[in-house]
Amino acid sequence: MAETDIESLIRSLVIPLLKQPQALSITQKDGGRYHRYIIDVAPNDVGRLIGRQGHVAAALRTIVEGAQSRRANSKRVRLLINDHRH
Repeated sequence: MAETDIESLIRSLVIPLLKQPQALSITQKDGGRYHRYIIDVAPNDVGRLIGRQGHVAAALRTIVEGAQSRRANSKRVRLLINDHRH
């Protein structure tokens, strides 16, 4: 399956934040109004990806959602981080 532009964007933003980039997995799931991209990383990297008080995750979501909104007639994007810490 070919990597989409959004997956490529997510990968380029997330890899520099990780200590174990080889564990990065991005899954796309289509839902009614949204394309959901689920980021799965090593348990030790989840905190790095979320950031203090969720600031890093919020910034990632802003960038990805902004990039997708520029495309005409496209579904909205949801960026989710699989949290293994709980």
